[in-house]
Amino acid sequence: MDLETGNYQNLVKKESWRTVLTLAYQSLGVVYGDLSISPLYVYKSTFAEDIEHSETNEEIFGVLSFVFWTLTLIPLLKYVFIVLKADDNGEGGTFALYSLLCRHARVNSLPSCQLEDEDLSTYKKDIISPAPSTFGARLKSTLEKHRVLQRILLVLSLIGACMVIGDGILTPALSVFSAVSGVELAMSREHHKYIEVPVACIILIALFALQHYGTHRVGFLFAPVVITWLLCISVIGLYNILHWNPHIYQALSPYYMYKFLKKTQRGGWMSLGGILLCITGSEAMFADLGHFSQLSIKIAFTTIVYPSLILAYMGQAAYLSRHHYIENDYRIGFYVSVPVVGSQAIITGTFSIIKQCSALGCFPRVKILHTSSKIHGQIYIPEINWILMLLCLAVTIGFRDTKRMGNASGLAVITVMLVTTCLMSIVIVLCWHRSVLMAVGFVLFFGTIEALYFSASLIKFLEGAWVPIALAFVFMIVMCIWHYGTLKKYEYDVQNKVSVDWLLGLGPSLGIVRVRGIGLIHTELVSGIPAIFSHFVATLPAFHQVLIFLCVKSVPIPHVKHEERFLVGHVGPKEYHVYRCIVRYGYRDAHKDDLQFENDLVCRIAEYIRTGRGGLSEENEDSTKQCEGMMVVGTPSTHLDGIKMCVEEGANPEDAGTSELREIETLSPPVIKTRKRVRFVIPESPKIDRDAHKELRELMEAREAGVAYILGHTYVRAKQGSNLVKKIVINFGYDFLRRNCRAPTYALNSVPHASTLEVGMVYHI
Repeated sequence: MDLETGNYQNLVKKESWRTVLTLAYQSLGVVYGDLSISPLYVYKSTFAEDIEHSETNEEIFGVLSFVFWTLTLIPLLKYVFIVLKADDNGEGGTFALYSLLCRHARVNSLPSCQLEDEDLSTYKKDIISPAPSTFGARLKSTLEKHRVLQRILLVLSLIGACMVIGDGILTPALSVFSAVSGVELAMSREHHKYIEVPVACIILIALFALQHYGTHRVGFLFAPVVITWLLCISVIGLYNILHWNPHIYQALSPYYMYKFLKKTQRGGWMSLGGILLCITGSEAMFADLGHFSQLSIKIAFTTIVYPSLILAYMGQAAYLSRHHYIENDYRIGFYVSVPVVGSQAIITGTFSIIKQCSALGCFPRVKILHTSSKIHGQIYIPEINWILMLLCLAVTIGFRDTKRMGNASGLAVITVMLVTTCLMSIVIVLCWHRSVLMAVGFVLFFGTIEALYFSASLIKFLEGAWVPIALAFVFMIVMCIWHYGTLKKYEYDVQNKVSVDWLLGLGPSLGIVRVRGIGLIHTELVSGIPAIFSHFVATLPAFHQVLIFLCVKSVPIPHVKHEERFLVGHVGPKEYHVYRCIVRYGYRDAHKDDLQFENDLVCRIAEYIRTGRGGLSEENEDSTKQCEGMMVVGTPSTHLDGIKMCVEEGANPEDAGTSELREIETLSPPVIKTRKRVRFVIPESPKIDRDAHKELRELMEAREAGVAYILGHTYVRAKQGSNLVKKIVINFGYDFLRRNCRAPTYALNSVPHASTLEVGMVYHI
C-alpha cells in the first residue's frame, strides 16, 4: 500500500461537488455522532437535581432558550464560520493551531528545526509577515524573545490535547451508558440496575474492536445510522411541536434565559452543566478536519445536523411543557446503535491528536497504522485504542450514573473549547493580521459564554468533574516528562557532537580501515557528527567505504511534499564518501518503513552526486553553505527523469565485472549465498563529469556489498549534582517511558538483525 500517494487533502478543494457531498456523507458517521445523540441526556441531566420543572413552564422554556443559543453561538457561529478557517493546511485541532502559530513566529519547541525547513512550500504557504508598526509584529517579537511565553503556549496546547484524550474516555462511556439506561423495556428497575453495566461494557468492547477497520469503512457503516437517527428525532420533534405546543418557538427568545436565571438563581447556574452537554462533540468538527474538508463539514452541519437538533430539542420541550415530568421519548431501536456511532468522533479525534503530539516530541512513541492509502489523517493506534477501552470500562463500572458521567464529560469539552478560544485570539492577530480589537472581542464574547459553562461544570468537582482533571493531570505529566527528557537528550547530543574538523583532521584515509559496504548511522542531529559515532570509532577503528548519517525528523506542518522530502549533502570532502541525509515528514505524514526506503535513499544520494551544486539556485547558496552543502532532493516518484537503480538477485559472479568479483567485507558477518548486482541507470542529459562518475561507481559497489545499520542505544541518567525532582523525572519517569514505548522511528523498522550493530552509550544530562 502506497501511503504517500499524492497530497489528497490539497486536492479536495479542487474536486467536484460529488466528492464534497461524499465527504459530507462520511462526516455524518464520524464527526457528528456525538453531537447528534445529545438529546438522549441533556434534559435528563439538566433537571436531575439542581432545578425542578414547575407548572409555569419557565424552567423548560429557559432551558430550551439556553440550548438553542448555545448550539447557535458555539458550534454554528464559532466553529463552522470562524475556527474551521484556521486550519493548518487542511488539518485541525488544538495542536494544528499551535503548529500554525509556530510557523508565524519562532516559538517551535522542536530542537531539530532548521532554516531549510522554512523553505518548504507548505511551511510558508499564505504566510505574510505583519507590518512592523502593528500589534501583530510586537506580539510576534515578544513571543520570540521570551521563552516563558513559549512554554505557556506549549502548556496551553498540551492542556487542550489532554482534555481531548480525557473526552475520548468519557464520551463513549456516557453515550453508551445513557442509551442502555434508556432501554428499560418491561424489566423491573432492580433487574435493570444489574444488567445495564454488563450490557454497556459489552457494547464498549465491540465499539473499540471496530476501530482497526479505519475511519473510511466506519464512516460508511455509521453514516446511514446517524442520518436515520437525525431524521427520526426531527420528525418526532416536529410532531411534538404541532401536537403538544405549537407556540414553543417563543421560548427561543433570549428573554427566557433571563427569566430562567432570575427564578432559579444558583440552581439554574449549576444546571448549566447539563445544558452544556448539548454541544459535546462540537470540538470534533475541528479535530477531525484532516479526515474530510471544510466545505463538507459545513454542509453536513448547516443542512442536516443543526436543523434536526433544533427540532428535536423544541419537540422535547413542547412535550414536557404539557407533561411535567422527565421521560425519554425516543423509545426506538437506536438506543444501542446510535451511541456506538456517537462515540466514534472523539475516538478518531483522540488518535489524531496523539499522533500530532508524538510527531512534535510531546508524547511517547506509539505504533501508528494508516488505514487509508488516500487520506493521510485516517489512522489507528492499537495501544491507545485498548488503553481508552480499559479506562472507558473503568469509568462505566465506577460511576454507573449518567449524571456524574455528564458532569465529567462537560468539563472536558468546555476546557477544550476555552483553549481553542485562547489560541484562536492569537491566530487572529498573528496569522490573520486582524486588529487587536477583533481578537479581544472574540475572546470576550465566546470566552465569557464558555467561562460561564466552565464555572458551572467546575462546581460539580466532587460529583464527577474531578475525573477529566485527574486524567488530564496524568497525561500532562507523561507528556511533560517525555518532552523534557527528549529535549535534554537532544541538547546533550548537540553539546557533545564531534565537529567536521575532527573528521578532516584524520586525513583522506580517515586514519582507520575502510571496509566495503554502506554504513547507515541513525542520528537525531541535523548537523555535526554524533557522539555515538566517535564512541564507535574509538572502540572499533573501522567503518564502511560509504558512510551515511541518516536523520528522520518531523517538521511542524501536516505534510511534506515528495519533491521536498530529502535533504542530502556531503560531510567533509567528496573523496571521503561521507554523506548526511535528512528525511523530513509532516506530523500527519505516513513514515515509510519498508525495504524499498533503503533503495530510495541510495537513489537520492546518487541523484545528489549527479546534480551536485548545479542543482542549487543562487539564492539558496548561503543557506546551503551553513548546512554542509545540503540540497533538496525529492522522492523517486518526483524525479522520473533522474537516476534509477536496478537490483538483480542471484547474479552469477563469473559474469560480473571487477566490482562484483571483489570479496565483500562488512562489519556484520552475513552469509551470502546469492549475489546482488546493482546498476545505476543514468540519464543521457545532462552529462556528468569524471569525478561524479567515479563517486557513483563507489556508491554502486558499496550498495552491492550490502548495508550495515549502526544504531545508537542510549541510556539517559541525571548528572551528578542534579536536584531530587530532576533525578526522579529522568532516572525513573523518562526511563520508564523510554523502556515501555516503541523503539525510535527509524526509516527502516524492518532492519535485518544480521546487518545491525547497536552502540551503547550512557548520557548524563
